[in-house]
Amino acid sequence: MPVIRPFKCVRPAEDKVSAIAALPYDVYSRKEAKEAVLKNPLSFLKIDRAETQFPDDTDMYSAQVYQRGRETLEEMIEDGSFVKDEDRCYYLYALTYDGRTQTGIVGCASIDDYLDGTIRRHENTKEDKEKDRIRHVDAMNAQTGPIFLAYRRQPELERIVHKGKETPPFYDFISEDGIRHQVWKLASDSVLTDEIAQAFSKIERVYIADGHHRAASAVKVGLKRRQEHPDYDGTEAFNYFLSVLFPAEELSVFDYNRVVTGWNGHSFDSLLEGIGKYFYIEEKASIFRPERKGEIGMYGNGSWYQLTAREELYTGEPVSDLDVSILQDKLLEPLFGIKDPKTDPRLLFVGGIRGLEELVRLVKDGEERVAFAMYPTSMEELLAVADLGRLMPPKSTWFEPKLRSGLFIHMLD
Repeated sequence: MPVIRPFKCVRPAEDKVSAIAALPYDVYSRKEAKEAVLKNPLSFLKIDRAETQFPDDTDMYSAQVYQRGRETLEEMIEDGSFVKDEDRCYYLYALTYDGRTQTGIVGCASIDDYLDGTIRRHENTKEDKEKDRIRHVDAMNAQTGPIFLAYRRQPELERIVHKGKETPPFYDFISEDGIRHQVWKLASDSVLTDEIAQAFSKIERVYIADGHHRAASAVKVGLKRRQEHPDYDGTEAFNYFLSVLFPAEELSVFDYNRVVTGWNGHSFDSLLEGIGKYFYIEEKASIFRPERKGEIGMYGNGSWYQLTAREELYTGEPVSDLDVSILQDKLLEPLFGIKDPKTDPRLLFVGGIRGLEELVRLVKDGEERVAFAMYPTSMEELLAVADLGRLMPPKSTWFEPKLRSGLFIHMLD
């Protein structure tokens, strides 16, 4: 039974929210982040990626960068760009994209629930990315980017969310990418606030959809604070991390595609021969987008191919039956020599939001490159793997729309 509690939120002033709200820190390259801040000086990226305030040759992981992020937040609180809510509250956050709306409950999840598996993961994390966010959260004394959590449908929470949205939102804006963002505040003394905690107590577990590195980093900072405060009683803010929780059926999972550099000593014909041992191959006259599980689009040597997994590859085991697992186990490792997809520099992951034309461009820009267009992993597959306490291959899911950073900040004291 997960503990999700209300919190005292630091949030943008209503007249500045559309300028402050920013995409997550890790969807930008350093150059893209710098350009975004130059274009919009209020962007939360100048806090989440504080190296944007320094010359390009500054070490982005230096202490001065993290300290500058904290100073910038303090300055923006001082000048009124951010306001502090004095009561512990829950919030509702709705994102509308391409005619679909997903509405999440904003609150703070327990680091103990993460540690004991009540909050389930489906991906490993990389140590270097963890270290960066640990230093960021520790220096900021705040969690600035929410963890994207999911839960199986719960009628009581569905009723609460519907009731909470009956009043006008206090944030309502459309971001540059066409996504509508709406936020409602649930008063600390409202009946709905009490009902949210009770409703979550009836749920067995929740799942990390996106934000594994932010979650791991928040937990490690919390454990560090516990060591620094051995008399802690579990109610302190550092025992919790900022989250937005959505019903799983409202979420959209996009494809997460792959581009491989280097044919590992093969000719293209010998690659096709190796692929044919596990897949039916059909050359296509134009871009091929997979339409169902078991199909993979491949672009290489100037042509598109439809790969369809042979029936005998499926064993009924949730992890090995994932399309991304079959690709890794039957093609990327034996044919291309990619044993560790987390670290091999020859493997590039490309979010489906960029389109399949991006795969064509990347392959044409290099020698001996092959792209694989994946069918999206389903939420049902994600939940099944997480329920078993198992992990998916890296970059198995790409969620859209992305939650904005800077809308909600959870201070750790």
